[in-house]
Amino acid sequence: MKFGFDIDDTLINLREYAFHLYNKKLNKNVQLDVFHTIKTLEIHEAFDLTAEQGSEMWNSLQDEIYFSACPPFPHAVETLQELERQGHEVYYITARDKEFGERTKKWLLENGFPVNDDRFYCGMKDPEKINIIKELDLDYYFDDKPAVLETLLDLPLQVIAKDNSYNQHLSIPRLTSWSELEAIVKQNS
Repeated sequence: MKFGFDIDDTLINLREYAFHLYNKKLNKNVQLDVFHTIKTLEIHEAFDLTAEQGSEMWNSLQDEIYFSACPPFPHAVETLQELERQGHEVYYITARDKEFGERTKKWLLENGFPVNDDRFYCGMKDPEKINIIKELDLDYYFDDKPAVLETLLDLPLQVIAKDNSYNQHLSIPRLTSWSELEAIVKQNS
């Protein structure tokens, strides 16, 4: 089978990692329970930043957010390794800027994710991402972003949301832990 994965906030805990960095850089102590109630992808409002200030903050920290110690979600690495061992195809489809493509691939490999060059797609806006997902003829696709997930619902693939505070309004199958993947696949087979 063919499995497609978004990276940020699907396989790796990017927003929460950035949340901790914002606390550190802004010398604040916004509690983690606030993070878990944020209903948007952006986290700046929890720090009383405007959208412009939040964008500037994110852009100034991109290297540190993307390429330092941002942790994978528990069981994500092992789950994707097991899919590869079973002979499934694993695809990464991320809207990260194209300039980060090679470094992202390297970071994934260094953190144990199984990556094949011909199954790694980086540097596109959401409409292009959706077209790539369609062209790949995936069996399963996992993402966190409501705008992407909603657009894929009419396709002949199993679309699954990685559970996050900002996608709770979606009435689609969701994954709260990567240890659940095997059961989800068995249930949909």
